Amino acid sequence: MEIDSEKTHERKQSDYTSLQDERFEIQKDMYRGQQYSQIYFVRLHLMRTLLYSLAPSWKPHLPVCKVLGLEEGKECIIVGTLFKHMKLKPCVLDEYSKERSVTPLVKPHNFMHPDDSLILEDESGRVKLGGSALSPPVYVTGVVVALHGKETSAGEFVVEDVLEAGLPPQLERPLDHLKEDKYVLLVSGLSIGSNSSNPLLFQLLVDHITGHVSDDEELGLAAQIVHVVIAGNSVEFPRKLLTGQNMASKDQSTLYEPIKELDIMLNQIAAGVSVDIMPGLNDPANFALPQQPLNRCLFPGSAPYNTFRSCTNPHSFDVDNIRFLGTSGQNIDDLDKYSEAESKLDFVERTLRWRHLAPTAPNTLGCYPFTDRDPFLIETCPHVYFVGNQDKYDSRLVKGSEGQLVRLICIPKFCETGVAVAVNLRNLECHTRSFNIQL
Repeated sequence: MEIDSEKTHERKQSDYTSLQDERFEIQKDMYRGQQYSQIYFVRLHLMRTLLYSLAPSWKPHLPVCKVLGLEEGKECIIVGTLFKHMKLKPCVLDEYSKERSVTPLVKPHNFMHPDDSLILEDESGRVKLGGSALSPPVYVTGVVVALHGKETSAGEFVVEDVLEAGLPPQLERPLDHLKEDKYVLLVSGLSIGSNSSNPLLFQLLVDHITGHVSDDEELGLAAQIVHVVIAGNSVEFPRKLLTGQNMASKDQSTLYEPIKELDIMLNQIAAGVSVDIMPGLNDPANFALPQQPLNRCLFPGSAPYNTFRSCTNPHSFDVDNIRFLGTSGQNIDDLDKYSEAESKLDFVERTLRWRHLAPTAPNTLGCYPFTDRDPFLIETCPHVYFVGNQDKYDSRLVKGSEGQLVRLICIPKFCETGVAVAVNLRNLECHTRSFNIQL
């Protein structure tokens, strides 16, 4: 069979560099019964140093004080970690109170209450915050901020203004190195093995990425994909099998089926383009952040390819000098429980302006008890910041005070929406590619 040369498309190439994942890998760290005070101390120390350097240009006429050094009626700046007192926040003791209470406890999706209040603390002490400048629905426990205000006779610090860390410094994006469109394809929530999964939907995605399509225009789009990222929740196991008991051989085989199907899918993708897979909440990985890479032994068909990479969650990498940073969505889902916003993108933007990927860890979000570092601090501003496993697609371009430009992306669950997100490396524009089929 002769091949029409005018119909062939050569896949575009790109330079890929994995970044900062060593920060998220737990190798030499060892658990010795330590608690979480050290990670809070490290976070406060690093963020306070930064906020101290910003304070002179923010309020040059005001002194910076510790909580213990506050004086009644004297305006000053204090820097510390916020603690949010929440009336509806779940407590492990509630399980015991259920047995003694006639009225069942309410389990809302969001634990916000009008009576919630904020407290600022540093190593010297803590003080309750008041005033309208600091809104409890916006902030969560673990955020480090600088506050301008004064202490009242009742011992409350009335806040008049708030200084957040803001977007971190960003590497300059090369403007002239790309004269053609190249795309990074982001997908999450495959949920292979779930009741709602559709094998045909997955195959349409694979065929598009690998270029096994008959439409010449779609083939041209596929050739522009230089990298694929699968951001968590790739498989879903039958809950009835996860009982903690020994399983029969038949059940073990059933449990492995989703992984086997995922490996077949990744095998096809890795044969044509580089692919990163991140663990998610439902994947066979550790629960606490940062989640470690899925074991390569799970992917006997894909692992031999040098284009296949099993990565951490969070994950950071460069493609043609465009920096990507992303998570599988647990950090944003947790913020949605303990604060309020008009959209999920607002939560994403807040973490960037707070310079912290997971401010609620370790308070309400599972986290490894690091002793000498906080790996979730955002030291360099990415060009693309994505979160996976969201209810719907959303995107926004954010500009920083020093000219930073960041594309924020919420990746929808592919199993439910059939939607992947393509990011253009040339101009950071993004659009969806839908693989929905109407039967």
